[in-house]
Amino acid sequence: MAPRGSSKHRPGFHAIVLTIGFVAGGALTQAARLLLPAGAAKQVLTAGITPAFGPFTINLGLIAFTIGPVAIDVSIVGLFGVLVAYLIARSLF
Repeated sequence: MAPRGSSKHRPGFHAIVLTIGFVAGGALTQAARLLLPAGAAKQVLTAGITPAFGPFTINLGLIAFTIGPVAIDVSIVGLFGVLVAYLIARSLF
C-alpha cells in the first residue's frame, strides 16, 4: 500500500483533473462576472492574469499553418475550480 500523500495515479489522471478544474473554474469565473454586483468583491474574485504566446507559423513545404495565439485566463475563482476538482478526484479515487 502506498504511503498517504504519495501519488498513486499516472500523470494523465492529473492532467485530466487539471483540465476539468480549469474548465469548471472558467465557467465559475464567467458566471461570477455576470451575476455578482459591481464592487470590490467582483473585482477581486474575477480579476485575471492572462499570459499568452503566439502566433507561430509552421511551414513544412507542402503545408503551412499558423498556431495561436494561445492564452489562459487565471483568476481566484478559476483556481477555486481547480481545487474543487482535485478534492473531488482525491475523494473518489
